[in-house]
Amino acid sequence: MSPLPQRSLHDPDFADLREILAADGINPCHARTLWGVLHREGSLDPASRPFLPPLRQWVERSVGEEKRFFLDAPGLVEEIRSDDGLTRKFLLRLRDGQTVETVLMAYAGRHTVCVSTQAGCAMGCVFCATGQRGFVRHLRPGEIVAQVLHARRALQESEPGRRLRNLVLMGMGEPLHNYESVMQALSSISDPGGISIGPSRIAISTVGVVPGILRLAAEKQPYHLAVSLHGSTQTERASLVPVAKRWPLEALIEACRDYGKATGKKIFFEWTLISGENDSPETAARLATLLKGINAHINLIPLNPTGGYFGVESDGETGRHFQQILRAAGFPCTFRQRRGIDVAAGCGMLRGSR
Repeated sequence: MSPLPQRSLHDPDFADLREILAADGINPCHARTLWGVLHREGSLDPASRPFLPPLRQWVERSVGEEKRFFLDAPGLVEEIRSDDGLTRKFLLRLRDGQTVETVLMAYAGRHTVCVSTQAGCAMGCVFCATGQRGFVRHLRPGEIVAQVLHARRALQESEPGRRLRNLVLMGMGEPLHNYESVMQALSSISDPGGISIGPSRIAISTVGVVPGILRLAAEKQPYHLAVSLHGSTQTERASLVPVAKRWPLEALIEACRDYGKATGKKIFFEWTLISGENDSPETAARLATLLKGINAHINLIPLNPTGGYFGVESDGETGRHFQQILRAAGFPCTFRQRRGIDVAAGCGMLRGSR
């Protein structure tokens, strides 16, 4: 009989872990103990824990580099800190040599981790460094979970007692292009007996993958939804976001309306302000009309520089005028707090290479 294929023990969510143990003849009541060691403690050496004999023996024979289950522990290639000390960017190497970037950000009273869901990205947004790199592969659930565990360990080592409070899926990749793995990872991350970042503190950012938005609505997933819009007409949006040719603006807005009706949740629309491209008063007025009737909050993001795009950010006065038009139309509209621009850790700047 050929050996079972190796699998990460960080891939399964809690329900799957119970099934794995039960299939091996271990009482599934032991799953909560093992889960707590892996996710609440973040241990990378479960064999050292004083488990009861059945679980200890299972771990000893099943978990390890050459055994049925390995642990996702991406190697730290490089850590860069911003000059203001509020941002730490980690370049992490995965088991197959691919690299991704994870960002830990400090705000007043909280810490947020921004994780990647793919190596590279297939969406091709012209102002995004990850999109300029192109798509390599999806990340497994365990590779997403492991980024959160890495950031939490780094935070606890530097600031003992501090808790990782928020999670945003706004790193490398398109989360809804990797839907199954993302949902599996979020089930693990939000589990109260593990990492325990509640769904109300988790945001999924999409460039507009319409089938994924509709699936989130149908499944009534509890996480926040952020939609990168960037254009108020199909032509304007498609020039910046090529995926708009596959899922046109009209279909995207209709999906957002359906999502709002099904979930009752507010949608956060992200808008990168690019001088001369999408920052005119006329564009702001069209955007207000486009989003009419949607429970929306608009996040304005000054363009961050990347090597493959030569646009420039809107000046402050233009951005404030854009904001005033949207607020006058009744929409909450804020500028996103910028973090880590000096270390290429801001929105659209992650690339995962050296």
